[in-house]
Amino acid sequence: MDSKVITFSNFKGGTGKTTNSTMTGIELARRGYKTLLIDLDPQANATNLYLKTKNNFGGEVTSFDETLMTAIKNKNLKPAIINVIQNLDILPSSADFSLYPRYMENIISDYTDRVKYLSTLINPWKDDYDYLLVDVPPTISLITDTALYMTDYAIVVLQTQERSLQGAQAFIKYMQDQIINEFHAPTLDLLGILPVLLKNGAPVDKSTLAKAIDIFGKENIFDITIKKYGTLKTI
Repeated sequence: MDSKVITFSNFKGGTGKTTNSTMTGIELARRGYKTLLIDLDPQANATNLYLKTKNNFGGEVTSFDETLMTAIKNKNLKPAIINVIQNLDILPSSADFSLYPRYMENIISDYTDRVKYLSTLINPWKDDYDYLLVDVPPTISLITDTALYMTDYAIVVLQTQERSLQGAQAFIKYMQDQIINEFHAPTLDLLGILPVLLKNGAPVDKSTLAKAIDIFGKENIFDITIKKYGTLKTI
C-alpha cells in the first residue's frame, strides 16, 4: 500500500498527543507495519521516550550524533533515523530543531516554499514505510505548517476540558483556512477527533464530549476514548 502520513495535534499543550502518537507507533509496529515516527517537536519528548524504549529492549543507543536539524542542513534525513524496535524507527528531534524556522528564513524567502521544503526531503523515501507518524508542538508555527502540509490524515487529540476543546476548534479552523486553502496541501484531511478523558467519566468528561459532538459532529469523533493515564515514562 502507499504510505500514509498521520499527524497528531491540538493547539492546546498537554492533551496527550505525544503519548498517543508514540503508543500508536508501537502498536502499528507490533501489527507488522513498518512505521516511522517523525519528531518535529523541539522538546523531543517522543524521542526521549523511544530512546528509553530502545534501551529496555536491549539496545545500547542512549544518545545520537546526528540531529534532525543537522540532517536537514545536510539535505539527507535517512542517516539520522534510529531503529527503536522491529518495524519501528524514529527521526529524532532535539533542542536545536527550535532553530529550524530561522534557518529556513535564511535559505528560502517565500514562506509557502519553506512550508513545502521538508516534504521534498522525505518524499523520495517515505514509501519505505507503511505509516509515518508526526508529533508536533502545540503552536502555530512554520514547524506545524510544515507537518500539516505533508500530512494525509490529522488526528486531533482532545482532552476533555474546555481549553483543549477550544484548541481543537482553533486547530481545525486553521487547518482548513491556512493549510488547505492557502498552502493547498495536496492530501490533508481530518481523520477524526480522539477523546482523552480528564477524569475517567466525571461530569467534565461528559459535558466536554457532548459539546464536541455538537461542534464537530458525532461522525468526526472516534468511538474509542482514551482513559486518564499517568505520565508515560517508558514503554
